[in-house]
Order: sequence, then structure tokens, then C-alpha cells
Amino acid sequence: MALNTSPETPLPVGEVSRLIGGWIDRLGAVWVEGQITQLSRRPGAGVVFMTLRDPSYDISVSVTCYRQVFDAVADVVSEGARVVVHAKPEWYAPRGQLSLRAAEIKPVGVGELLARLEQLKKSLAREGLFAAERKKALPFLPQLIGLVCGRASAAERDVLENARHRWPAVRFEVRNVPVQGVHAVPQVVQAVKELDELAAVDVIIVARGGGSVEDLLPFSDEQLVRAVASCRTPVVSAIGHEPDSPLLDLVADLRASTPTDAAKKVVPDVGEEYDRVQLLRERARRAVDIHLDREERGLAVAMSRPSMEHPHRMIDERDEQVGALLDRGRRTLGHLLDRADSELAHTHARVVALSPAATLQRGYAVLQKADGQVVRAPAEATAGEELRARVAEGGFTVRVTESSGSGTDEDSG
Repeated sequence: MALNTSPETPLPVGEVSRLIGGWIDRLGAVWVEGQITQLSRRPGAGVVFMTLRDPSYDISVSVTCYRQVFDAVADVVSEGARVVVHAKPEWYAPRGQLSLRAAEIKPVGVGELLARLEQLKKSLAREGLFAAERKKALPFLPQLIGLVCGRASAAERDVLENARHRWPAVRFEVRNVPVQGVHAVPQVVQAVKELDELAAVDVIIVARGGGSVEDLLPFSDEQLVRAVASCRTPVVSAIGHEPDSPLLDLVADLRASTPTDAAKKVVPDVGEEYDRVQLLRERARRAVDIHLDREERGLAVAMSRPSMEHPHRMIDERDEQVGALLDRGRRTLGHLLDRADSELAHTHARVVALSPAATLQRGYAVLQKADGQVVRAPAEATAGEELRARVAEGGFTVRVTESSGSGTDEDSG
């Protein structure tokens, strides 16, 4: 039930602490899983003190238990071990401190851890975090490499020395973090996120040497797996040795069997690249030589053809053909003109023979009225009418004296 308080009616600190203790008491006993980070077994004391920490987050809680409760698992439980505790939350009112009073402690065995990892693996796989299509390609020659590893560790030395031996100009941005224990996951996650935010970093390597299953558990943590899956920068996992396979290997864009292998896969070898360039140059030179030889042979074959050896022969042959066609054209045109001239002469002769002028040349005349109408019968002319007489050499005017069809004409022209 919510409390009614105000600046005028505040609650005393003791009352608030008492109320919090009452709420916690009603919670009852719970099963809690965590990792032991601090363990205090004072000689002669009947109570054991420890700190239980969440492996994935920076959260811890104090745990107390009677010595006989801890002695039951003392042979298999120590600092860094994962345990499941059946405890009741307690509130220490004078200090305002929460703790757990453990009634039973159970160590989490390797088999159980592996079973949980397998369940987590299947769950993340269903989400597509391990899918091949989401993996990013590594740059051929990274200018700046982000490295997450333990401080002064063999993994750091292997990556740096091998990478610089292969390509001396390569640069690193190193983040030294705990790689096992309760502080490993949050600090590795933070380091990966910091490097991913640096635009100059081309690829990130997360490296650690070999270890037990418990030692490598931080690199199978769900929080770290999701952080790597969300990175924009390609991530290389180099955890443990060849048989080791944390979940980080599955979500990373590239898995290296060892830190040394990571350096070899991320950084090209300058000597090998120089040899490869030389080999490519030789292949290119041979390809050019082969191409030039083939073209020279083709050019020689083309130049040996008659049309190339005697280029004017074709022109001369065409000149003769053109001359023959020209003569043939002239002859044909002459024949056509002669035939047309002969036909024209015959036509002219026929026209002349049929022309009225030829009739007039034989002494005939044509009489026409004033409107040009030809007089064909005596009845068409009237007495006193003037007619135009047309003869071969010209014409003259006549007058009609009689219109009877017989009589004489009077020449008045």
C-alpha cells in the first residue's frame, strides 16, 4: 500500500527502514544464482560471509550463512565458482543494508553449465544471430585494429607481435580488460562498444588464451553475444585454442582458432603480398606477350594476302570493268539515238505527206470565212461575202459574186 507523505508530514528514516524490512520479509526464500567474488571464513566464527555477483551485470549482493551450511560444499566451492543459493532476503535496518541469509548452497557443475549454454545457443540461433548472411567481410588491409584482451597477456603479445611481423605499419587500439571472473563480461562489452564507436577502427579482435570451461564462460555470455551482434565494425573471435568454442565464435564475423591465427587472418603478410604482386606482374607480362604474338601473326597473315601485297590490282581490274561498261553504254546509247533518229525521219515524212500544206503545193486553195471557218460547200458562201483564200505561198481575199454553186470568182486581192 502506498504511503501518504508530504513535506509537512515526512517519515523518519527509521520508519522507512522498518517498512522496507517488512516488505522484504514478505518476499520469502528464493533461489538465486551468481558467482562468488569474496569469501570470508573467519576462524572460530560460526558465520561465513560472501558476495554473490551477477556474471553479466555489475550487480552484487552480500550473502551470509552458517558454517555448517558452507562446509557441506566447501570442497567444491571457492571464490569465482558459480553457485545456486536458497536464501531469504534480510534487511539490516540500522545500516539500511540488504543481504541474503543462505540455507542451502549448490555448486553449478560443468555439465549443467554446458546444458545451459546449449539452450542459449539454440535460442540465439533461432533469432538469427549466428546466420552467415549477417556476417561482415574483413577489410583487406586494416589501418587501425581494435584489440580487446587481458593486460600483459600472452594473447596480447601473440596478436601484436605476429601482426607487426606480417605488416610493420599496422596500428592497434588496445583495451586491456579482465578476461575471466565476475568483472569480465561488463568490461569486455564496454571495450567492444568503445572500439565500435571509433570510426578509425577497421576491425576488432577479442582475444584470450586457453582455459577451463568456467574460465571461458564470459565469452559465452548472452550480453556479450548481443553486443557483438550489434557492432557495425567486423569482429574476430580468438578465444582459447582450437577445441574451445564459446558462443562468441558463432556470432563473430570471423572465428580464429588462436590469437596468433587471428593476427594471420586479419593482417596480410607483406612478403607474401609482394610475391603475389610479382607473380601477377609476370602473369600480366606473359599475357601481353602472348596477345602481341597472336596479333603479329594475324597481321602477317593479313599482309600476305594478294589484296595487301598488290593493292592496285583490284583498282586496275575495276578500272577495266568500268571502261568496258562505259564503252558498252556509249554503244547502246548510240544505237538508241540512231533508231530514234530513223523513226523521227519516217514520222516526219509521213506527217509531211499527210500535211494540208502538201496539198496546197499541188495548186489547191482553202477558203475561210472571216471567223476562220473553212468553206466546204458553195451553199455555205453568200453573194458579196469576202472570203480568205489560202494557197501554198500565202493568201489573198476574194469576193463571192454568185452563191449558186457554179460561176466565177472575182479576184479582189
